[in-house]
Amino acid sequence: MADQPDPDLSQKDAAAAEARSLLASRRRRWLTILVVAVVGIGLLATLYHFVIGARHVSTDNAYVGADTAQVTPLVSGAVQSVRVANTQIVHKGDILVTIDPADARIAAERAAADYAQAQNQYQQTRATGGALSAQITARESDVARAKAEAITAQANFEKARIDLQRREALAKSGAVSGDELTAARTAFAGAKAQLEVAQSAIAQAEATQAAARESFNANEALVQGPMFKNPDVAAARAKLDAARLDLSRTVIRAPFDGIIAQRNVQVGQRIAAGTPIMTVVPLNTMYVDANFKESQLRRVKVGQNARLTSDLYGGGVVFHGKVIGLAGGTGSAFAIIPAQNATGNWIKVVQRLPVRIALDPKELAQHPLRVGLSMTVTIDLVGG
Repeated sequence: MADQPDPDLSQKDAAAAEARSLLASRRRRWLTILVVAVVGIGLLATLYHFVIGARHVSTDNAYVGADTAQVTPLVSGAVQSVRVANTQIVHKGDILVTIDPADARIAAERAAADYAQAQNQYQQTRATGGALSAQITARESDVARAKAEAITAQANFEKARIDLQRREALAKSGAVSGDELTAARTAFAGAKAQLEVAQSAIAQAEATQAAARESFNANEALVQGPMFKNPDVAAARAKLDAARLDLSRTVIRAPFDGIIAQRNVQVGQRIAAGTPIMTVVPLNTMYVDANFKESQLRRVKVGQNARLTSDLYGGGVVFHGKVIGLAGGTGSAFAIIPAQNATGNWIKVVQRLPVRIALDPKELAQHPLRVGLSMTVTIDLVGG
């Protein structure tokens, strides 16, 4: 009897063939999915590069900065009170420190007295001008009187001269005695002396008049113009203003809204003018210095928009800023000890250049930042 095929074996072979076919189909399907996924990812990467990546540059090497104010007293003295502490928020005009004002107050009072004295001196000098003007008038009268006396002396001199000449002519004929001739000569000499005295009196009166006039002119020069323009009064006023300014500087106030940091002053401490006593960090005028690689800076320009996130708030809070400047050199270029690249084992290191980005004050008010915090910055190279 011939052998018959086993039906169980046929069914098993068919099932195995079907399983192999199904496995191959699944493999082809997964392979297709993998190829499609790889191609899709490639297309998405290419699309991202040309649509998004090509118009943005990003860095996480960025830190918050601010133009802090270093508080320094402008006058020296003992600290009377300290009204703030580190981390305290202050507003513009708040009192930070007061210095004992006793010395400054005494100096201001002394300057006020000197100013009043200068004003009185000016008024007195102005009043003296009237007296000097009267002296000029009096000296004019003296000159007129001296000239009148000189005219009289001149007339007496001429009379005595004529009388002497007449007697000398008669004396030759013996008509005039020797005593009369002597008396005539004596009278002539006296008249001549009186004339010289009168002429000297005129010169003296005119000199006195000139001196009075010079004194008057000098006095007028001192009081010329309004009182506030007088040099002595103006100098005294300036000293008074300086003393009052020093008195006002015994109260040190916050220059703007901010947070106190690095306070190193205590009550009773004597501080000198110019000594740093604390720092005020602004709240609403902060910026970010983003250190981009040199290969990222080709299209970065002032005025471009930027999006920023902080490690403090996470990606849920986005700050908006604007590029306001690029640094004049890399950090290594301004280092105290610059790197020396002229060596045999030189290795090129990609340099970074700080890019300053101004932040929106309104966003800073809603989400305050602190100096030195880390930021992630993305600059839109197309928008601006």
